[in-house]
Amino acid sequence: MFSVIFPGQGSQSVAMGKEFYQNYDLVKDLFKEADEALNTKLSKIILEGPKEELDLTENTQPAIFLISYSIFQVIKKEFNIDLNKAKFFAGHSLGEYSAIACAGYLDFKDTIKILKIRGKAMQNSVPQDEGGMIAVLGTAIEQIENILNENQNNFKVEVANDNSDGQIVLSGKTQDLNNLSFLLKEKKIKNIKLPVSAPFHSSLMNRATDIMREELSKLKFKKGSNTLISNITADEIFNADELKDLLVKQIENRVRWRESVINMVNKGIIQFIEIGPGKVLSGLVKRINKQVEVYSINCEEEIKNIKI
Repeated sequence: MFSVIFPGQGSQSVAMGKEFYQNYDLVKDLFKEADEALNTKLSKIILEGPKEELDLTENTQPAIFLISYSIFQVIKKEFNIDLNKAKFFAGHSLGEYSAIACAGYLDFKDTIKILKIRGKAMQNSVPQDEGGMIAVLGTAIEQIENILNENQNNFKVEVANDNSDGQIVLSGKTQDLNNLSFLLKEKKIKNIKLPVSAPFHSSLMNRATDIMREELSKLKFKKGSNTLISNITADEIFNADELKDLLVKQIENRVRWRESVINMVNKGIIQFIEIGPGKVLSGLVKRINKQVEVYSINCEEEIKNIKI
C-alpha cells in the first residue's frame, strides 16, 4: 500500500516544472488557466523568476500547488499510472491543498485562487520583520515543549511544525525568537533562523484565520476519491464539513507531519510518493521510518521509477 504526499512552502525554485511545461500541452494549459484565474503572470514568475518574487508567500503557495498538480496530471494522463489507487493523500501545510485538489475534493481553479488568498493573508497577518520562524535540530519534541512551558513568562513561542525526529520548527515574534535562540545555544541545542517573513502556524496568524474562515465557507467541496490525512489531527478526514473546519484551524496550529507519517505506516503504508518540487518530504519520511520506500517525482525520468 502507498500514500501520495505533496510538499509545502520552502520547496520552490525558479524554473521548477520547466521540463513538464515544455513537453506537455496539458501543463501549458494548466499554467494558462492559473494565470487567467489569478489575473497575474504566475507562469512567468515560476519559469523565469526573479526568485524574490517567487518567494513572496502569495506567489509561492499557488506556484508550488500548480507544479504539484501539473506533475500529478502528467503521471496520470501521459504515463497511465493510477495514483488514485493510493490509500491516503497528504500534504505539508499548503501541500494539503494539493492533496485535496488531486484527490478531487476541490477543482483546480478554486484551489489556486484560495491559495493566493491564503498566501496573502498569512503574509499580511504580522507586520514585516516583526515575526519569524526558527528550526531546532537534533532535539526531541518533548524537550522543546518543556523549555517553552518553563519560559512562558520570558517569551511566547509556539511549535509550528513537528516535521520529524530531530527537526522542529517554532514560530513567534522576532524578539521572543531571539531570546529563545540565545537560551537554546546556552543549552547546546542547535537552531537556525529560517528565511521566512512571518510566524506561520501560530496564534499570531489570527487575522489570516478570519479571512480563510470566510473564504473557505464560499467554496463547494466534493466527495473525493481518496482518504485525506489532516495536518491538524494526523488522522483521516471523514467529510467535507470537517475538511473545511480543519483547513481553517491549520492556519494557527502546528503541522503534525511526524505523527501523520507514523499513523500512515501503522495503517499499512510501505511506500510514499512525493509529487512536486524538491525532495523535502522524502527526506523527512526517511528520517521518521527507514524501512519504507520513498519516491520523489520532480522530472520525467523519476516517473519511470514508480512501481506500485
